[in-house]
Amino acid sequence: MISLAREGDKDAFAELVHRRQADIRQLMRRFSNDHALADDLSQQAFLQAFIKISSLKDYRAFGGWLKRLAINTWLQHCRKRDLLSESDEPEGIPGTRETPAMAIDLDAALSTLKSKQRLCIVLAYQEGMSHQEISDLTTLPLGTVKSHIKRGTEQLKASLAAYRNTPITNTDLDTDSDTDSDTTGDSKP
Repeated sequence: MISLAREGDKDAFAELVHRRQADIRQLMRRFSNDHALADDLSQQAFLQAFIKISSLKDYRAFGGWLKRLAINTWLQHCRKRDLLSESDEPEGIPGTRETPAMAIDLDAALSTLKSKQRLCIVLAYQEGMSHQEISDLTTLPLGTVKSHIKRGTEQLKASLAAYRNTPITNTDLDTDSDTDSDTTGDSKP
């Protein structure tokens, strides 16, 4: 399929987009927390992929290559809006058993991080990239990447400490529950 797309087959490329669009959109949504922006950036990333696919040398590297294009698209967007120095846009990282309330709290906690910290955290924990890969991709020094991840993780742990101290029960997942506590475990007046 990738070989056909590299040769200019539009139907083959359309199939590749169909297969990968959910992953790329999810990545962009985690970066931006804005579905419309995520869709626009995903479309830009796929447009770049269509333009540059003939330069892809190894078809087995397509997934990583596409992810790098998507991340570069996000970084370009940030540079245009000067978001790499100051950002108020929230985003999140999917957990293994994330409830809607947990996702909202995680997004809120991530929104408190500086943009570069958030970028490094998302790439490390959601995308599973190594510190060196993040450094290479973002052109941040390796020590800076490690520092952003360490400080961002500490800040997230502090922000989400209530989840450590409060076990998740079935009543936490029930929206019709008669309990008098909110998602952080604090009692309501």
